[in-house]
Amino acid sequence: MPATRAATRSAAAPKEDVSQLPQEVVPKKAVTKRKAPGDAATAKAKKARNTATAKEESAHKAPTVQPVTATLQGGATQTFVPAVLTFSFEDAKKRLFGVDPRFEDVFNRLKCKPFEHLERLDPFRTLATSILGQQISWLAARSITWRFIRLFDSSLPEKPADYSTAMKADSFFPSAAQVAKTDLATLRTAGLSQRKAEYVQDLASRFADGRLTTQKLLEADDEELYELLTAVRGIGRWTVDMFAIFSLRRPDILPVGDLGVQRGLARWFLSLHSPSHKIDIIPEKLPKGTGDDAEADGRSGTLDPTKAPSGPADDASSLPPAPTLPQTPKKKGTRSKKVEHEEEEDDLGPLPPPFTPSINRTLNAPVSEDVRQLEPLPEGLTVAILKSRLDGKKKIKGALLTPKEMEDLTNSWRPYRSLGVYYMWSLASV
Repeated sequence: MPATRAATRSAAAPKEDVSQLPQEVVPKKAVTKRKAPGDAATAKAKKARNTATAKEESAHKAPTVQPVTATLQGGATQTFVPAVLTFSFEDAKKRLFGVDPRFEDVFNRLKCKPFEHLERLDPFRTLATSILGQQISWLAARSITWRFIRLFDSSLPEKPADYSTAMKADSFFPSAAQVAKTDLATLRTAGLSQRKAEYVQDLASRFADGRLTTQKLLEADDEELYELLTAVRGIGRWTVDMFAIFSLRRPDILPVGDLGVQRGLARWFLSLHSPSHKIDIIPEKLPKGTGDDAEADGRSGTLDPTKAPSGPADDASSLPPAPTLPQTPKKKGTRSKKVEHEEEEDDLGPLPPPFTPSINRTLNAPVSEDVRQLEPLPEGLTVAILKSRLDGKKKIKGALLTPKEMEDLTNSWRPYRSLGVYYMWSLASV
């Protein structure tokens, strides 16, 4: 863990021993004042929370899970990310409920799918599929991905009868070694652009020669993971954030560049600090078959991600076998020509569907003043500014929140920010 600012200061400048100074020259700051009982209790509680958070963060810096090896169709073996968590899901929920009790109702409304619906995953397949689906529609991505797979097994049908079954994690997918030794011209016959063919081959070569392995990805801490994967052409920080949340199930990831997360956070904290604020729901974006009345009487249970408003249920550009995703908003007119190591963003994880209108009852539920103190607005960010940014009247370089503001807003969620972030996407597109 990097040294804190306070720790750095204490290491650089040892405290002065005031016990040997004459009383009249003892600095005033050495004279202690009795704190009010309430202040002392608050300080003690805050210290306890910080200590607990530090222990939790330390416990999750180096995942201890080991890859699992399985035999695939045809007798080939493959190493997978196992279907396990590196932390206690129940402890994570308790932590978030304690910080902001509104989370309890949110978890009851919608399953936190990446951390509840666990499946083993092949990192190479996941990342290769995400590259194949960049910057194209879900339908085109699905077609190209299947044609890409058939390059390495011509016995497969030209079109799968059941695409979701065909794309399951234990179904056939070419190995990194097979892709690495396939020439670009052949890869392009599956419908890939020259750039995508180069990106996929670069990824494959790194897995084939051992620069990337399932073991290395599991053992890397968050920053090491970014370094390993952003070295691959076509993979940027946003893609790594999505991979860390949805494939590696890292508990403390904050995608600061994701506009959907920014919008969800702005709405979540605006409702906390301005209880009269109401989120207007766009009817066209509501999940089919779920409505305000259904949620109100408890019939909805958990929302079905396959009924999200963004399209059919099998998005080939998402993490297989992921359901469809609401697409992360992109900046317009800012695309650089120098994209060799830049990210071409597209859908990459099974994002949740939007909440229904009854979410306003949760967001505006009465909370104690202690909760608002635990979840303060960062310095310089006010209710009025949040409203103006959400209304599009006060933009900041194409974003709704700065990385620093997002870090400050979610600091009390640590070390389980990934779980809170997941629900921010449900607030983003309503």
